[in-house]
Amino acid sequence: MRKRNKRNQEHEEHSDESWLLPYSDLMTLLLAMFIVLFGMSSVNAEKFKAVSDAFTNALGGSIFEGGTGILDDGSFSTSGANKMPKNPEDFKASVGELKRREQENLEGLKKQLDTYIKQNGLTDDLDTKLNQSQLMITISDKALFASGEAEVRQDARKLAEAISAMLEEFPDYEVIVSGHTDNVPISNKEFPSNWDLSSARALNFMKILMQNTHLDPKKFSAIGYGEYHPVSPNDTSSGRAQNRRVEVSIIRKYIDPDQKQAVTSAHE
Repeated sequence: MRKRNKRNQEHEEHSDESWLLPYSDLMTLLLAMFIVLFGMSSVNAEKFKAVSDAFTNALGGSIFEGGTGILDDGSFSTSGANKMPKNPEDFKASVGELKRREQENLEGLKKQLDTYIKQNGLTDDLDTKLNQSQLMITISDKALFASGEAEVRQDARKLAEAISAMLEEFPDYEVIVSGHTDNVPISNKEFPSNWDLSSARALNFMKILMQNTHLDPKKFSAIGYGEYHPVSPNDTSSGRAQNRRVEVSIIRKYIDPDQKQAVTSAHE
């Protein structure tokens, strides 16, 4: 009997390993903490490269090639963060250069459009405007559609094709095609409201642009605003004519946050 008790006591002394549970939990927590800290301190190579590629494509690579811009050379590695300008003033100067080149590019596109408009006698139907947020091409509805219809006339398709050819030079820019009407109600079998008409017109015009396979469909969107974004009072026939339009907006890449918010709000 004494031998049995002695064996039980020895077994109980060696079986108390409950301390392993809190110890293993502590080690797990420490490991998780170090993983999180490592993740926070590491450069996200994929996102950084995506930004670099976007800048390169937008401006022909001249900023990033040859060691004159944000990157010292055209290659990328996980140590790329060390090549970013350490001086905030240098970074500001680099962004300023990007904006300057973008301005030159958009001014060049506007000049091409204005020349096309003048050569084809479209000065009464088309207008271009370059501001701090976008380059906007405004097209009168009578240059594209029959009254109350959304199908682009055959003779007007070449206008959309010409615009799409010019947009090939700007493959990474977001383009918004928006349709607008006057406030005269429409209600027929095909279009129960001005919203439906304006949406169909914007979409049909964009479809012609998208026939150009060099353009990226992910960069394009079509919006119908109906009568709710007028540019002129609807109390005269000339005002209503100005409101019936399709707008093609090429959105700038390098704009201030407050201006970007204004552009986003305008297209919501």
